[in-house]
Amino acid sequence: MSTRLIAEREHHDRQAAERWETLTRDDLRFADAEFLDHETWIRPAVAAMGPLRGRAVLDYGCGHGMAAVVFARAGADVTAFDLSPGYVAEAEARAKTNGVAVRFAVADAEELPFADNSFDAVWGNAILHHLDLRRAGAELQRVLKPGGVAVFCEPWGGNPLLRFARRRLPYPGKDRTPDERPLVKADLVPLREFFPTLGFEGHQLFSMVGRAVRSRVASRCLSVVDRGCLAVVPALRNWCRYAVIKMRKIGTSLN
Repeated sequence: MSTRLIAEREHHDRQAAERWETLTRDDLRFADAEFLDHETWIRPAVAAMGPLRGRAVLDYGCGHGMAAVVFARAGADVTAFDLSPGYVAEAEARAKTNGVAVRFAVADAEELPFADNSFDAVWGNAILHHLDLRRAGAELQRVLKPGGVAVFCEPWGGNPLLRFARRRLPYPGKDRTPDERPLVKADLVPLREFFPTLGFEGHQLFSMVGRAVRSRVASRCLSVVDRGCLAVVPALRNWCRYAVIKMRKIGTSLN
């Protein structure tokens, strides 16, 4: 394992250990809406995966495992992995507490331990920006079934004002690994080598201010403004805080 990946695993193992110290059984139980609505882009990104019942779904970099549980509740056959053994342990506990069956593995996203053409859909949240995207793209293309879809929600770095704030201003959840940074348009180039029809949507343009003012009413109002502005001027998506990236493997699934 490379020095970069060792540092990533150690960082996230520390995070998982700190979380585990405060988690209770009640903390592990949750309703789907707690995951689907905790950020404005999650619910529409999950919908972009299409129907989940009866499909083989990979939670790619599963972290705390909430997505895996939601997908299993929806009737998917779920496999989940993470580089961090600590987070896999938490995700396993969350699945067990919520009474769903999920297969878990500790694995490297750039060298997946799964067979070719294994999954109908792949989900990832804040994971691609940690990776070598050419290696990750090759592995995603390999494990997806023909016609399969991969959906990723990723921090976006096209807004210079936001880049300054991320570098200079303190805010909750800022703890990062040394090598990670938000994606930019150039990062999509190696992914398009494997997924030529790749597309992305921007989320949280003006509504990112809601993180600072902490007002749900303001956030909802600004989200409406965002949708209107992005519909009229699609180029503004480059200034958004987050991107939802959708990739489909060319071909027709036999399932």
